[in-house]
Amino acid sequence: MAEQSDDAELLWRLARSSRDLAQLGSTSAEEKRQLTYDSLEYAKKALEKNESNFAAHKWYGICLSDVGDYEGIKTKIGNAIIIKEHFQRAIELNPKDATTIHLIGIWCYSFAEMPWYQRKIAATLFATPPTSTFQEFKEYNFVFLQALRYFHMAEEADPNFYSKNLLFLGKTYLKLNNKKMALLWLSKAKEYPAQTEEDKQEPYKNYSQE
Repeated sequence: MAEQSDDAELLWRLARSSRDLAQLGSTSAEEKRQLTYDSLEYAKKALEKNESNFAAHKWYGICLSDVGDYEGIKTKIGNAIIIKEHFQRAIELNPKDATTIHLIGIWCYSFAEMPWYQRKIAATLFATPPTSTFQEFKEYNFVFLQALRYFHMAEEADPNFYSKNLLFLGKTYLKLNNKKMALLWLSKAKEYPAQTEEDKQEPYKNYSQE
């Protein structure tokens, strides 16, 4: 059976396929939950078979983030550093993968927008605050600048590869009060044709590219 495979390439693709099915609008809530946990298990097995596979790291990070939606806010925040570490490892193994670079940008953006009560949970969980997050929370713009840098790096790696990268470039410039640049990138995002069902729905979490 494919689930018992020793092939990391097959296993991370099973993780991606399971997640794609979970994202379909026709998937029931119960099926979505099971598929979400299945995708994480496949990604975990892919890493166990080949720790040097960049896509295994990328999909482990994505799937672990998805599972956090079912595990509660404390677990989700606690997993955040693990997720970023896997994305960073994926980039080390494949520096030209625009999707993973984009994901780190999303990671930074999400932490910059974290509400105060979640920040207090994070401060409790992390004895040593991670760079570009809690240590710099008082420097509001700093974290958004970090996110902006990653979104631009992703665009440089693969121009126009993904509508949501264009969208988040615009959203981040808005956070930084640069309305001229925000309009430029938001206009590009608006003109970008929707290619997947997820593109038409949730603008935050479509990572289904290799």
